[in-house]
Amino acid sequence: MNVNRRLVRYAVEYKRTILAALLLLAISVGADLAGPFIAKTMINQHITGIEQTWYETAPHTRDAVPYRNAWYKREAYFQPGEPKGHPMTLVQVGSSFYFVDRALPFISDPKIKNNVLTVGEAGKSVRAPATRLTTAQLFDFYKPEVPKMWRLAGLYFALLALSTAFTYEQRFLLQVAANRILRDMRRDVFRQINRLPIRYFDSVPAGKIVSRITNDTETIRDFYMTILATVVSSAVTLVGIYVALFILNVSLALICLILLPIVVAWVYVYRRYAVTTNHRIRSLLSDINAMLNETISGIPVIRAFNRQKRTEEEFDELNNEFYKGQTKLLGINSATGFNLSNVLRQAFLIALISYFGWKALHLNGLISFGVLYAFVDYIGRLFQPVQQVVNQLANLEQARVSAERVFELLDMDGIDVVDGDIERYRGDVVFDDVYFSYDGKHDVLRGISFHAKQGQTVALIGHTGSGKSSIMNLLFRFYDPQKGRITIDGMDIGQLPRQHVRQHMGIVLQDPFLFTGSIATNVSLEDPKITREAVEAALTNVGADVSLAGLQNGWDEAVLEKGSTLSAGQRQLVSFARALAFNPAILVLDEATSSIDTETETVISEALDVLKRGRTTFIIAHRLSTIRGADLILVLDRGAIVERGTHDELIRKQGRYYQMHQLQQGRA
Repeated sequence: MNVNRRLVRYAVEYKRTILAALLLLAISVGADLAGPFIAKTMINQHITGIEQTWYETAPHTRDAVPYRNAWYKREAYFQPGEPKGHPMTLVQVGSSFYFVDRALPFISDPKIKNNVLTVGEAGKSVRAPATRLTTAQLFDFYKPEVPKMWRLAGLYFALLALSTAFTYEQRFLLQVAANRILRDMRRDVFRQINRLPIRYFDSVPAGKIVSRITNDTETIRDFYMTILATVVSSAVTLVGIYVALFILNVSLALICLILLPIVVAWVYVYRRYAVTTNHRIRSLLSDINAMLNETISGIPVIRAFNRQKRTEEEFDELNNEFYKGQTKLLGINSATGFNLSNVLRQAFLIALISYFGWKALHLNGLISFGVLYAFVDYIGRLFQPVQQVVNQLANLEQARVSAERVFELLDMDGIDVVDGDIERYRGDVVFDDVYFSYDGKHDVLRGISFHAKQGQTVALIGHTGSGKSSIMNLLFRFYDPQKGRITIDGMDIGQLPRQHVRQHMGIVLQDPFLFTGSIATNVSLEDPKITREAVEAALTNVGADVSLAGLQNGWDEAVLEKGSTLSAGQRQLVSFARALAFNPAILVLDEATSSIDTETETVISEALDVLKRGRTTFIIAHRLSTIRGADLILVLDRGAIVERGTHDELIRKQGRYYQMHQLQQGRA
C-alpha cells in the first residue's frame, strides 16, 4: 500500500480545481518574487545609476538637467540618432557627489584630494579635476529619476495586490478541493464499515473505529488543506527564487544550491526519528477514544461498583503515554525546526557578504549594489519556504500515519452492498449438519440439523454458551458455517447476497437498540416502503398504544441515543413494532421478553399469537413459559441439539428440558 499514491489518487478526482489553484499559485509567487527585481532596478538605474557619463544636450529636452548654464542628459536616455554634446561624469565619494567635466573610462575605487578625483581599476588610475555638488544641484540630477521610481513603486504595489488576490483564490480553491476529497474519503470509510463482516466489530472497539473516521480523516484534511498548500507553495517559491538567483548572478546562485542537499538530508533525518513516534501517538489516541467511548457507555456500571478510581488510573496511564509521545515529538521538531533554519540563513548571508567583499577587494567582476540587495532579499525569502516545509514535517508525518490507518481499514476484505429485491420467502428453513467456529479452532455448533416449516414457531433453549444465538447469527448470514448448509425455501443462503437473505427477516434482540429520532422513525427506520399507517398499526399490535399512551407528542416523541428516556420494556415494544412493521417472512425473537415485566409480556404474547400466523418464528428464551406453544423446541448443550419436540413431548421424556421446567417451576 503506497500511501502517497493513494492520497494522490483521491486528489486526481479534483485535478482541475487543484491545477487551477496551482496555476494561480505560480502567478502569485511570480508576482511576489518580482519585488526584488524592481528594487534592483530602482537602485542600479535610478539611485546609483546617475554615476555614469552624461552629455550636453538641448535645453528643456526630456530627462535633461540644468547645470551651470548648460543642460545634460544621461547616456542611457538618449534616443538613437539624437546628437550628443560635451561629456561629463558624476562620481560618488563617500556621501558626496562630484562633477567631472570629462568622460571617465571607469569610476572604481574613487578618491578625492584637493578637488582632484582619482579612480583606479586593474592597476590603472585616472586623475581629473572635480567639483563637489550642493544638495540642490544633486537633487536636480535626481529629478528625472523620481517619476520613474514612482512608476516602479506603483508597479511593485500592483504586483503585491495581484499576489495577494491570487494567493487568496488559490488557497480557497485548495481548501474547496480538500473538503471535497475528505467528503469522498469519509463516504468511502463509512461505506466500508457497512461492508465489513460482523467479526470485525466483535474484535475492534467502537472508539477505535470512530477515531479512524473522525480524527484520522481530519488529520488527512489538514494534509490537503494546509500541508499540501504549504509544500506546493514552498516548492514553487523555491523554483522561482532559484530562477531569479541564476538570472542575477550564476556564481552566487551556485553557492545557494548547496541548500538543496541540506534540506533533503534534513527531511531524511527527521522522518527517521519521527515516523515511529507518530505511529505510537496515533495508536494511543485511538486507545484513548476507545476508552472514552467504553467509559461513557458503562458509566452506570462504573459508579455502581465504585470503579471511578481505577478507571481514572487507567485513563491517566494512557494519557501520560500520549503526553510522553507528544513531548518526544516536540523535542524532535525543536531540534530540526526554526533554530536550525535560522542558523542556515545566517550562514548563507555570511557566505554572500564574504563573496561580495572578496570581489570588492579584488575589483574583479564586482556586482552592483542592486544585485547585492536583490540577493540578500531572495536569500531571506529562500529560507521562508524551507522553514515552512520543515514546520509542516510533523503534520505531514501525522497525516501519512493517519492515511495508513484509514487505507488499512479501506483495504480490508468486505462484502459489497447489493441493491434489488428478492421474492418474499414462504419460510421453510433447514439446517443440514452445520458446524461453526468463531475462531476457526473451537466449534460452538456441532452437527446442527433441523427443519422449521412455514408458519411454525421454533424455540431454542439451553444454558448460556450452548449456541442458541450462534444459530441465529448463521441464519442472518452474519457469519457463514465452516461445514454444512442452510437453506430457505430450498435456496442455499450461502449462494445469495447477504442483503437479500435478510430482506424478509425481522429480529428483536434482548437489548434493543434505538436510534436518535422519534418513536415513529425508529419503527420505520425511515424506509419509504413503511407508511405511517403501517407504523401505527405495528405499534398498536404489540400493545405500545397502551404502554406509551402518556407520551406528550405521541409517536413523534423524541428518542435520545439508545432510547435512554424510555424504560426497558418500552424500548422492547418499539423494537417489536419495528420488526413487525417490515412484515418479515421469518421472525427471530432473541431473548426478546427477558427485560419485559409480566404484564407487558402478556400484552405482547397476545399480539404475537396473531402476528405469528403465516410466518416462521424462532424464539430464543430462558423462560420456558414463553415457549409452551412452540411447534418445535430444540434443546441445545455445548453446540449440539440434545433434545427436540413439543413441550408436552419433552415433558413426557423427563430429560434435560423436563429438569429445566421443574427448576423454573420451583420444584426440586
